Amino acid sequence: MSTDTPPSAPAESAAERYLAVQRSDDFAGLRRALRGFVFPMTVAFFLWYALYVILSAYARDFMGTKLFGSNINVALVFGLLQFVSTFLIAWLYSRYADRRLDPIADRIRAEIGEVRHDDGLRG
Repeated sequence: MSTDTPPSAPAESAAERYLAVQRSDDFAGLRRALRGFVFPMTVAFFLWYALYVILSAYARDFMGTKLFGSNINVALVFGLLQFVSTFLIAWLYSRYADRRLDPIADRIRAEIGEVRHDDGLRG
């Protein structure tokens, strides 16, 4: 007589859980919300950067216009504004993710049994 118990029905594998999540409405909404921010912001930043490059190449007189003192011109200000816009986009994304993306992601994570820790690690 054996003391081994018969194997129970196999638990749903992690791959099956993740595929189910991928097919879920919550996940589709999360992807849609992410794309709703990322794609327009990427296009806007690319156009802003392209404007800077095109003006630098073809509107040298305008870009060379002195604004303050003898060394501060339009080109320098536009160049510095590239950094400002990069940080602005990062800040806007952080706020957007906190409000729109993270709640959906947390709900999905809870459904598949992962716990979100304050340090960002999953367990």
